[in-house]
Amino acid sequence: MNALHVRVEGIGLWSPQLANFDALRQLLGGEKTEAPDPRPHAGALSPNERRRAPQSVLVAIEAASQAMTMSGRAADSVACVFASGYGDQVTTDYMCQVLARAPTELSPTRFHNSVHNASAGYWTIATACRAPSSATCGGNASFGASLLEAAALACADHRAVMLVCSDTAGVGPLGELIGCTRALGCALVLAPGTSKGMPLRLCTTTSPPRHASLPSDCMTWMGDNPSAACLPLLAMLARGEGECVLAVSERLALHVQMEMMT
Repeated sequence: MNALHVRVEGIGLWSPQLANFDALRQLLGGEKTEAPDPRPHAGALSPNERRRAPQSVLVAIEAASQAMTMSGRAADSVACVFASGYGDQVTTDYMCQVLARAPTELSPTRFHNSVHNASAGYWTIATACRAPSSATCGGNASFGASLLEAAALACADHRAVMLVCSDTAGVGPLGELIGCTRALGCALVLAPGTSKGMPLRLCTTTSPPRHASLPSDCMTWMGDNPSAACLPLLAMLARGEGECVLAVSERLALHVQMEMMT
């Protein structure tokens, strides 16, 4: 494929260890970081929605809110791609247990939150966004695949696109199988041909994933959460230079390079 050229206008990040993108900068610089509140604020949601939303939604909305604020764009006009390697594993485990034991006791609210595009639904309703939205998944390659999707949409439609990728810890048999043991969400606002933001060049490749060295904490998170595959790219953006290769599928990858600022 021809190379895609986009600029990163906004960045969001949340985990129980990193409150935002600035906290990642501090970690990469060898500084101590303060842990955020254990429950993401997710300020785009109303208080009632925050109370009933599961952690999977709160993590995604918090990262999205940070990225949109940094970009300076109006959330109601930005297309979005929400991605997750395995969705809300806690809700999936709950539904499997209840359906096997007493199907009539299934909570309508929990069922409502079980769909893979729940976070996209919460976001578009809360922000009155009528721009296109989608929800994708690709296991451990979810971040790379959704980055390719968002960049392609941005270039094809010549519009800003927000990418949000998040996963939370699993429980029960599914949690044991997948091995996702912590929460992490990231978001990027991408736009083509703009005068602001950090320029990236993206091109597919069959080379195996690779990236520059990262702190041991980052490497641990990458082994514990599929969405943490974003960290090599976020580290590049924090440093303002570099390149990395991110998995898009079992056989395909995405070569991402920082371009010269103009």
